[in-house]
Amino acid sequence: MNQQVTNQQLANNGSTLNDSFPVTVTVTGAAGQIGYSLLFRLATGEVFGQRKVNLRLLETEEGAKVAKGVAMELADCAFPLLGEVTISTDPAEGFKGANAAFLVGAKPRQKGEERSDLLQANGKIFAPQGKAIGEVAADDIRVLVVGNPANTNAAIVAAHAQGVAPKQITALTRLDHNRALAQVAEKLDVAVTDLTNMTVWGNHSATQFPDVTELKVKGEPAEDKLDDQWVNDEFIPRVAKRGAEIIEVRGRSSAASAASAACDHMRTWINGTAENDWVSVALPSDGSYGVPEGLVSSFPCRSVDGQWEIVQGLELSDDQRDRINNSVAELQEELDAVKSAGLV
Repeated sequence: MNQQVTNQQLANNGSTLNDSFPVTVTVTGAAGQIGYSLLFRLATGEVFGQRKVNLRLLETEEGAKVAKGVAMELADCAFPLLGEVTISTDPAEGFKGANAAFLVGAKPRQKGEERSDLLQANGKIFAPQGKAIGEVAADDIRVLVVGNPANTNAAIVAAHAQGVAPKQITALTRLDHNRALAQVAEKLDVAVTDLTNMTVWGNHSATQFPDVTELKVKGEPAEDKLDDQWVNDEFIPRVAKRGAEIIEVRGRSSAASAASAACDHMRTWINGTAENDWVSVALPSDGSYGVPEGLVSSFPCRSVDGQWEIVQGLELSDDQRDRINNSVAELQEELDAVKSAGLV
């Protein structure tokens, strides 16, 4: 096994090239659209700094054939920071020694398929992956679930990843966070870098709650600059349904933007959040804001010393609580469905 770099070493020395400590990164569904967009960005050092990156591409038997072509393209790029690239169909091999894992591969919903059927089908994918992560990944593994339904898939992984701390397993709502920033930036004609303290609560689904209550523009409260009608009738539903909008226009689901958000999530996790700001992260609840403990829900979070911390002390109005509770209720239904199937 290659010598592994710890998360603290990553945080402290990410800018220093040290071939003695390569980072092992597993990407599932590596042959898919998101995986294809993600792998090349990982190989450039965009996420882990100036470290050698060993990539483990975990695929199905059919997908492994395509992944071989992706590996050939990665080699042809001659990335200075790219170490070995391996392809596997066995989770026990694919997650061996991994310091980070992007769980992208998931079963898409088919026409006429019930959500409960989708949850059970994905449970059969993510339960074995969680088990393998608990058994063979590095102790400091960071897991990001991208494949939908991401929150509940992450809960399945957490239930089976024995010995892995709950907050080492997260789901992607950074994409929703970025979408929300983009919509407000366009509305106010400002740069996305002028905006801080955006929050997405709940599930990565149409019930999510993108919340501008604490949002700031250049350090000043943004709420007074945004009329309630636009926020309630345009902003919230458009962010929540942006994925469907892209499918309608593009003919395919989001890929590059999802990969970009995944990079943002992992990079922030390692390097920390900007001062006086936070980002949206779905992770197992510790009971904050009334969200049942263990339920994988999106919260405003800061990364401190390489660990996610839920921002505490935000005052919530009745309307905010109602919106959060609505999304949490959906998450609870999903978790109950996979529990009844014996997957958690």
